Amino acid sequence: MGGYRQRFIQVLAYIEVNLDSELDIDKLCQLTHLSKYHFHRQCSAYFGVSVMTAVRLLRLKRAAYHLAYRADKKIVDIALENGYESHEAFSRSFKKHFGQSPSKFRQKPNWDTWNTHYAPILVLRNQAMSGKTNFEVTISDFPETLVAALAHKGSPNRLSTTIRTFIEWRKAHKLSPDVSRTFNLAYSDPTTTSPGEFRFDICCSIPSPISGNDHGIKNKTIPAGKCAVIRHVGSDDSIGIAVKYLYSNWLETSSFKLRDFPVFFERVKFFPEENESEMVTDIYLPIE
Repeated sequence: MGGYRQRFIQVLAYIEVNLDSELDIDKLCQLTHLSKYHFHRQCSAYFGVSVMTAVRLLRLKRAAYHLAYRADKKIVDIALENGYESHEAFSRSFKKHFGQSPSKFRQKPNWDTWNTHYAPILVLRNQAMSGKTNFEVTISDFPETLVAALAHKGSPNRLSTTIRTFIEWRKAHKLSPDVSRTFNLAYSDPTTTSPGEFRFDICCSIPSPISGNDHGIKNKTIPAGKCAVIRHVGSDDSIGIAVKYLYSNWLETSSFKLRDFPVFFERVKFFPEENESEMVTDIYLPIE
């Protein structure tokens, strides 16, 4: 069974890297050592959805992120970039999975319906990372960093609204990721915290304190100090496993103790500009 598990993890990795290309079924059959007669059935049994549905879900997620966070992109361009031949075909598929038309979703995204459809991909990505013990951990002296921060409290499914607000403010103040580093302060573990108590800050570095504003953006400081660091490459879907490894396996065998500051992330390469498989996030665990 373990052999099959690894084969289908490779299938998912191949799909993610080649999301913009026509799917090469022969290549996927080679990865799983299965004939075409058995590949589709076995893939559906393992993924929980057909391979083509998995591809569609990954493309729709990218399309949804463009709709939610990239207001300058036209809907028809998003449709074509994600393999749809027309605006109408994209709208039908999008509404089926999100419960909203692309234009309605852009105005007020609701991720609840989508999360139900997306669950098999989330499970598979976590299976790919579960039990991993070969994370490379480095020790870094992080410098004191002033950030503009927007606090989110409430269900992780509503985080997109907070992100959109922060992006609007950031654009207005010309603090693009090219000139300003992007951070998240992760106060809560979404797997153990009730949705109403979940806390997460969206931040960017700033050269000097900001003044009061209508967006709710506050000045905060990430303090100087030692951090244990893991560079996570790939989707956020499985980032929690790397965080858990730092708190458990690594910390238990190290000589360090935790500092009084939450784990935080620096976003080095972003989705949807990058494919999810090429996202880069540095995870910092403050220690002493």
